[in-house]
Amino acid sequence: MSEAYDTSADAGEPAPAPAPAPKKKREGVKMTEKQKADLNKHMAKHKKAGMSVSEMRSHRMSMMGRMRKGMSVNKAHKDIVGS
Repeated sequence: MSEAYDTSADAGEPAPAPAPAPKKKREGVKMTEKQKADLNKHMAKHKKAGMSVSEMRSHRMSMMGRMRKGMSVNKAHKDIVGS
């Protein structure tokens, strides 16, 4: 006396959601050699001015992010200091 079970999608249960598409890895925009040299020169000035190691790291990362977007050293610095 076994009953037949209906396994079709019309059984009142919602169809399972499709699996989400895998996230694409973000492609980084690399800095040119000129940008790297300009940033190193800029950071050397801050080191001489007495900026702490943690402040320098934070400033460098902020500068790199903006420079990868196409800003110059001066524009990136003004954007950081001005905000």
